[in-house]
Amino acid sequence: MSAIKGDFHKFHRPDAGARTVEGNTSGVRAARLEQQRLEEQEEFERRKRQRMTENPMSPSLDIGSKFQPARIGSVREQAFQDKTVGLVTAEEFVKATLEKEQLEDLSPEEQARRDAAQRSAEKEKLKQVKKKKKQKKKQAALLSFQSDEDDEKEEVANVIGTSTMQSPQSEGKSTATNSPLTTPRASKKDPTIDTSFLPDKQREEELQAERIRLEKEWKERQIQIQKEKLEITYSYWDGSGHRRTCTMTKGSSVGDFLEAVRKSICGEFKELSNVASDALLYVKEDLILPHDITFYDLIVTKARGKSGPLFHFDVHDDVRVGPLDSRVEKDESHPGKVVERRWYERNKHIFPASRWEVYDPAKTYDKYTIAGGIVTKKSK
Repeated sequence: MSAIKGDFHKFHRPDAGARTVEGNTSGVRAARLEQQRLEEQEEFERRKRQRMTENPMSPSLDIGSKFQPARIGSVREQAFQDKTVGLVTAEEFVKATLEKEQLEDLSPEEQARRDAAQRSAEKEKLKQVKKKKKQKKKQAALLSFQSDEDDEKEEVANVIGTSTMQSPQSEGKSTATNSPLTTPRASKKDPTIDTSFLPDKQREEELQAERIRLEKEWKERQIQIQKEKLEITYSYWDGSGHRRTCTMTKGSSVGDFLEAVRKSICGEFKELSNVASDALLYVKEDLILPHDITFYDLIVTKARGKSGPLFHFDVHDDVRVGPLDSRVEKDESHPGKVVERRWYERNKHIFPASRWEVYDPAKTYDKYTIAGGIVTKKSK
């Protein structure tokens, strides 16, 4: 029993076909369709052979030859057909017939010369047509702001002037040849039209040169401003004020100013003898100014502080008499304070150091305040 089971997996069932019991129905239909295809193929071959016998030239012709025009017998016949095809008058038909007869009477050499002359004349005519088209394009490209009425008046005047200057003999010749009277008309431009929007290389070069000149002049002016002298009133602050003055250039930085102050007062204040300028702070209008900023930067940008402008370095009060307009900013300036960084770290919680903060160029102060009270608002 185990041997039978082992050999059973080798059994292979034959495929169903047209002559098997399982494929009886499908096999009959397949045989019928195959016979039908064979009959259709034979019918197609029979028709193909019949077509080839009826028109033996058709297989040899390519698809391009079927669209070629019929062959022309001769050049004269083609010329005659070109002149007589379509709606023509009797005179034109008779004229074309006579020309054809004359060509037939000519010898082959004369006909060849005449055909060559005719072809050269046609080529010359084609060249003239192309030349006229180019001239028209050039004239159309010119900008003309004249009105049509002005053009007509000028054309009439030119025609009258040329006709009066002609002699009777020339008139007779012109009428005999029937040549049209044409006068070249020059394209004119209206000088009152604004053409600044049009590209102009010379104008662009002049503008660029003017920009360079103005830029150079502005830089030279700024250098001169930075070299100007500036008197700065300051107060050395160690809990009480000691007002002094120092003269610097507008291009000097705050660090240069603090070094000059240290050298000028170190003999009076011994604690500054062993202190570098980096250990000093310059406080102007309750703002601690960085050492790398220059007085020129503050003046040009008209920087503002918490209690007054940062571009005035003298000391003055608002001395306007009478009622003051609240919309106009007060013109008051306070002396800047020079303090040691150690003193500020020890007393920054006490007034006035409690109001001080580091200067930020991006921050704006719309109103001035002193000890928390509003002094004035920024003028609009």
